[in-house]
Amino acid sequence: MSKLRVQAFGLSVDGYGAGPNQSLENPLGVGGLAMFEWIFATRTAAQRMLRTEGGETGIDDDFAARSFANVGAWILGRNMFGPVRGPWPDESWRGWWGDDPPYHTPVFVLTHHPRRPLTMQGGTTFHFVTDGIESALRQAREAAGGQDVRVGGGVSTVRQYLQGRLIDEVHVAIAPVVLGSGEALFSGIDLLKLGYRCTGHTPTARATHVLLTRHG
Repeated sequence: MSKLRVQAFGLSVDGYGAGPNQSLENPLGVGGLAMFEWIFATRTAAQRMLRTEGGETGIDDDFAARSFANVGAWILGRNMFGPVRGPWPDESWRGWWGDDPPYHTPVFVLTHHPRRPLTMQGGTTFHFVTDGIESALRQAREAAGGQDVRVGGGVSTVRQYLQGRLIDEVHVAIAPVVLGSGEALFSGIDLLKLGYRCTGHTPTARATHVLLTRHG
């Protein structure tokens, strides 16, 4: 069976996966963008996310490239798709990334409010799932065709899948940033009891990459 993975998930030193006061101007919360300086400097991000040339190679780029490898579908929380709250007023909001999002696969967005699928350039189609995380995972696995499914966030979505022991692998990139408040990724979650173990950690100048794997 394909794996359910969290990859390249930015985390502050004090454990926050998003800063406070998320908004259209600060989609990752105030100060949250600093957690991803490591990936934005990479060649993978330049090619896949920023649509530019150049970018650095090395360990950070290896982790960035690995985060896209063998991914056949994504799962996102609604905040990761956009800042709109409540029922969709219309279908004008088409995501943070413009006409060609970096996913290039089917993407299943968790929401309480129905919306028709949205087909974008580059092979990305957003599907809006209203019946919970397990339904989204079932649909994503079917769409992935044997490849892995990646949970892109946000914090609440990752926490739900962790608490359900549904995630097989977690890669967090801990940035040398203190946010003070925001959305804590692991607060109140007993990772050890859920079967997660630290199976790797690699420091670089911009982040410390930590791997967690579920056993049993």
